[in-house]
Amino acid sequence: MLTMRRKVTLSVLTAVMGLSLAGCGGAAPTAVAPDSSQPAAASNKPVKLRINWWGSQPRHDATLKILELYTKKNPNVTFEPEFSGFDGYIDKLTTQAAAKNAPDIVQMDAAWLADWNARNQLADLSNINIKDIDPKLAEAGQFKGKQTAIPLGNNAWGVIYDKASLDKLGFQLKDGITYEEYFKMARDIKAKIGKDQYVMQDGTTSREAYYSYQLSKGKGLGITMDGKFNFDRDTWLEWVKIYSDFRKEGIIPPADVAVGDKELDPKLDLMINGKIIFRNAHAAQASSWESLKPGSIGVSATPRSKEGGSWLKATFFFSVSQDSQNKAEATKFIDWFINDPEVGEISGTTRGVPVSNKIVAQLQPKFTAADKLTVDMIAKATPGAQPFNPGSKGWSNFEAKEYKSITEALMFGKSTPEQAFDELKKKASEYEK
Repeated sequence: MLTMRRKVTLSVLTAVMGLSLAGCGGAAPTAVAPDSSQPAAASNKPVKLRINWWGSQPRHDATLKILELYTKKNPNVTFEPEFSGFDGYIDKLTTQAAAKNAPDIVQMDAAWLADWNARNQLADLSNINIKDIDPKLAEAGQFKGKQTAIPLGNNAWGVIYDKASLDKLGFQLKDGITYEEYFKMARDIKAKIGKDQYVMQDGTTSREAYYSYQLSKGKGLGITMDGKFNFDRDTWLEWVKIYSDFRKEGIIPPADVAVGDKELDPKLDLMINGKIIFRNAHAAQASSWESLKPGSIGVSATPRSKEGGSWLKATFFFSVSQDSQNKAEATKFIDWFINDPEVGEISGTTRGVPVSNKIVAQLQPKFTAADKLTVDMIAKATPGAQPFNPGSKGWSNFEAKEYKSITEALMFGKSTPEQAFDELKKKASEYEK
């Protein structure tokens, strides 16, 4: 029999479609009415589509099977897959696009869309059938009335943790935990574990973890929708000083160990290797951690303060390069990818909860334990979810590179928190419009 929380979890599968981007705020573009026609007719001549994506091994394996299935159904179409981890992905893709050599089909993150659309690097996909995708989710991929990116999954920001280890230590991560309670629990856990074991990842360099903390304090987005630096100085200093104390107390790893942590790398992921218990992550990644540590993974919304700290979003998108010579075939593939029941069976939740309501209804009875972790995390994050910031034009380098380099220097004692904040503010002034 389902518990009450499980009933809520399953009910969220439908509701989350409408909630994912409902709180984004700002002047959202008018939703594109789905075209009932099929994508532009593709010819039967031999075509090789280049396609790229990032992700874990389960996502890679599922995608390769899907590509094989498509070729089986469309013998004239073959693929040249380019897949990798997240590190370095956008750098390579940006270089390819500048040389007008980007793959035909590209997996995109929401944070990059503003810049790519501004440079007219993404093709119009408005004739793809999106009638089973909630319009508010589809809006995240629109630009000036055109659908230039198709969302691939529902997602949420929260906490993934080694539940098996936590249970052995006699602790429980309760729903609705506050940051104050969370940090106290971290100190209590440290008292029960060894010197070379730690409680959580270092949040100093994670801009998303900090954004969550600032949102929970009621201080708004770190970078506003219109591209303004909005880090609250006192809140940011409080955040990094908490982690500085944690580093001294052995609650988080030393700086040299922390920077070597690579999520979902079987050899370098500190949680997989039993070095930490808690880390921040997106729900779409939960099944991948479960595959590496079966039966051990737990999920939660982020802790809260005055408000909740989690948010809901589209996982990522498929787009077609404006320079592609095979736009019709690439568009036809994406339409099939999001709407075909066999694709849904293969993909499962490797890209988050599927965006098509029909596919979700089809998969629900067959969800594995790993799939249910993704669904459960979205359900836990939904109450009190914060607005999602899809990214402001021109800020991608600041958030992905400069924030990291400045905060890593702070971790290694090369600057003080106050100096680091001043440097962030100075760098940000170069990006503000």
